[in-house]
Parts: sequence; C-alpha cells; structure tokens
Amino acid sequence: MAARDEIRADMEVIGADGVHLGTVDRIEGDRLKLVKADAGQGGHQDHHHYLSLGLVAAVEGDKVRLSANAGNAALFEEEQDGSAA
Repeated sequence: MAARDEIRADMEVIGADGVHLGTVDRIEGDRLKLVKADAGQGGHQDHHHYLSLGLVAAVEGDKVRLSANAGNAALFEEEQDGSAA
C-alpha cells in the first residue's frame, strides 16, 4: 500500500464523511495504532485501539482518510490482541 509510507505519527484519522475518528500513534504490522486520548470512555478509555490499514483510502496532507464513515469504521476498531474493541 503506497499510503502506508506517507502515514506518520500525529496525523488525524477521519472517516469518509470527514468526521474525526482518532490520531495516529504509529503503524504496527498491518494496523494503525491510535493514541490513547482517542480511546473513548468507560472500558475503552486509557488504552490504544487499532484499525486495519485496509481501511485507509488515502492520505490527504496531514489526514488519513478511511474508506468507511467514522461511525462504521469505529466498529472495526480492535484491541492490541486483535479482538474487537
């Protein structure tokens, strides 16, 4: 994936609808690791979530645009071990 080489820490991750989903911490394997600050609330708080690089549609400036709307992409978030978030 060509976009993989363009993705850097601190880039904003947005859905196809332009809605903020998270911020890149780094790439680990074939997944984007999101910063803890974007982890949500309750049991989803204070730990990293991950998204498959397969969801990346494009890198536009300092934004990583996903192929799914933010609400749908959030359903694909994973925990470190690969289980559903």
